[in-house]
Amino acid sequence: MATAATAAAAAPAEEAAETRPQGAKQDPAIETAEEATEPAEADINELCKDMFNKMAIYLTGELTATSEDYRLLENMNKLTSLKYLEMKDIAINISRNLKDLNQKYAGLQPYLDQINSIEEQVAALEQAAYKLDAYSKKLETKYKKLEKR
Repeated sequence: MATAATAAAAAPAEEAAETRPQGAKQDPAIETAEEATEPAEADINELCKDMFNKMAIYLTGELTATSEDYRLLENMNKLTSLKYLEMKDIAINISRNLKDLNQKYAGLQPYLDQINSIEEQVAALEQAAYKLDAYSKKLETKYKKLEKR
């Protein structure tokens, strides 16, 4: 049996040796390249259609993702614009309130000046009262000294 299997294995090797060019080695472990055959015309058309369909699906997905990214950016820009408008309104209100406060302060300034003047006068009057008190104490002590004599 072993000889029949060996003979069967040797037969394809001999056929392969006949088809090889004469310069090639006769080693059965080395494979030789076979001539590439083109697929049938119908197969090429079907493969091209399949490739173009898959490429269209891929490009559609890429364009959809890009479009969604731009839509997201547009929405973010709109929200940012609204926030800036709100901040602008707040700043306008603050500016208006500050002007009102400055006008009220300017209206109160004469009264504040009067208060400062009165405060200075009170301080001077207080000093005069202390001096008068000190002088009256001196007079009292002199009077008591004179009375004792």
